[in-house]
Amino acid sequence: MNKTKRKIFETSMKLFAEKGYEATSIEEITATVGVAKGTLYYHFSSKEEIFNFLIEEGMKLLQNSIDIKTSKLSNYIDKLKAIVLIQIKIVVKYEDLITILLSQFYGKEARNQKCQNHVYEYISKIEQIVKEGIDQNEIKQGNPKVIASEIYGLIGSTLVYKLRNENIDIMSLYREYENTIIEGLKIRKACINEWKISTHTCEDCFAVLH
Repeated sequence: MNKTKRKIFETSMKLFAEKGYEATSIEEITATVGVAKGTLYYHFSSKEEIFNFLIEEGMKLLQNSIDIKTSKLSNYIDKLKAIVLIQIKIVVKYEDLITILLSQFYGKEARNQKCQNHVYEYISKIEQIVKEGIDQNEIKQGNPKVIASEIYGLIGSTLVYKLRNENIDIMSLYREYENTIIEGLKIRKACINEWKISTHTCEDCFAVLH
C-alpha cells in the first residue's frame, strides 16, 4: 500500500469512527487527506469500496493473528487465552476499526451484511477450537456456539471498558477475563479422572466436593 492510499485509508477510518459512515462524505475525506477527488478515485472507486477494504483488512489482521498464535499451541484452553489477549490488543491498537465494525454490524444494507459475514466467520473459527477442546476433554461440556459468541463478545466489552478508562492496562484486563471467564471453561482434575466411568458434569463434581 503506497503512502497516499494508506493516508486515505487511515483518514477514512478515523472519520467513519468519529462521525459515522453515512455522515462522512468523499469531499470531507479528500479535504482532510489533502488530495483531489481524482487521486482518491484512482485508489478507491467509491466510499463503499473504502469501507469494504477497511473491514476486510481489519478482519484479516485479526484472523491471521489468531491463526498464527493458536497454531503454535496444543492446549485448547491456552488457545482461547491467546484469542482473548489478541482481541484486547486489537481493540487497544485499532479502536477506530473496532468502533466501525461494531457500529455497522446491525442493519440490512450491504455493508452491514459484510460486517456480519466477517464476524460470523470469525466466531466460527473460535467455535471450532471450542468443539475440538470439548472433544479432547480440555474444555468442559457446553454449547460451542454460545461459548464462541461469548469470547467474541469480549471485543465489545473491551471497547466499552476502554472508553470508560482511557489508560487501559492490557495484561490486567486480560487476567480479569482469564479469571472470570476462561477459568470457568476448564475441566477440573476430579472430573477428568471420572470421565470414562461417569456422565456427571463439572457442576456435579463441584457440588460433591463441596
